[in-house]
Amino acid sequence: MKVLVTGAAGFIGYHLSQNLIKNGHQIIGLDNINDYYDINLKFDRIEQLGIDRKEASIYGSMVQSVTHSNFKFVKSNLEDRGLLPRIFEAEKFDVVCNLAAQAGVRYSLENPEAYIDSNIVGFLNVLECCRNYEVKHLVYASSSSVYGTNKEIPFRTDHRVDNPISLYAASKKSNELMAHTYSHLFGFPTTGLRFFTVYGPWGRPDMALFLFTDAIAKGNPIKVFNKGNMQRDFTYIDDIVEGVVRIIENPVNSVDKSRPLYKVYNIGNSTSVKLDDFIQAIEHNLGIKAERVLLPMQPGDVERTWADVSDLEQDYDYIPNTPITEGVGKFVNWYKLHYKL
Repeated sequence: MKVLVTGAAGFIGYHLSQNLIKNGHQIIGLDNINDYYDINLKFDRIEQLGIDRKEASIYGSMVQSVTHSNFKFVKSNLEDRGLLPRIFEAEKFDVVCNLAAQAGVRYSLENPEAYIDSNIVGFLNVLECCRNYEVKHLVYASSSSVYGTNKEIPFRTDHRVDNPISLYAASKKSNELMAHTYSHLFGFPTTGLRFFTVYGPWGRPDMALFLFTDAIAKGNPIKVFNKGNMQRDFTYIDDIVEGVVRIIENPVNSVDKSRPLYKVYNIGNSTSVKLDDFIQAIEHNLGIKAERVLLPMQPGDVERTWADVSDLEQDYDYIPNTPITEGVGKFVNWYKLHYKL
């Protein structure tokens, strides 16, 4: 199977590409390697997949991995209406997994244009390419942020999601509506995945686990918002990737022939963990006590997330099983090794 993975230099995209390569699929990784966070981490990820940094820096150049014959990488923007169709025409993908997006709830308050360019215009370009080049299945990243002010716990996919509280969340809900329209009008399957808080080795430096670990390890205080009264459905990266791979490798009609062409799933750990318990796991693995600075809730944030993943369990036998203590331990070990602590 030939698969396009957009956002391949990102956290989830890197791990997904690694798994699909091992499974023997032909993978094209695409990423624009923007500077939303340290580009060196992005280049370090794809170097793990055998991609030369200098070659990967050339926009539009298809780079062959030196370690995996079934992996290539190209630097491109999703919204490039010239280059992206040419890639689709040349490669003839069976499946597209769109993980590329401008991430971050808080950053959407500062730079809203980036979210429209990548998450709306870019996603439309992906849909158009899937439509015009006969892609058999589009799997794409949505987000738990679409639940916005929803108070019902756990979050279910049949809950209302028309109250977003950030532009990032609004852009992700827009993706779901756009995918629904294209499935309805043009008859190709789309599967949206509402990711809950994903963590693990090679994670984003703007996420809580990285920020807390980095600060504690350096003896700096950590900022704990809403005075610590937060709960998150923290989900380890291996569990996330296992779910995504099952969806990619099993066409929708092989799961349930009566299933509609359009589907959205929650993908998370199906538990809600107190932020303080998460911090304690970091402290335990570092062997350092954190200095907490308690702050009020930030704009665009929610107090609690918790995924109901029963649909994904039923359709794909998805069962996340990595406890917080184990997952945090693996991240801390990676952090120490990567940053030579």
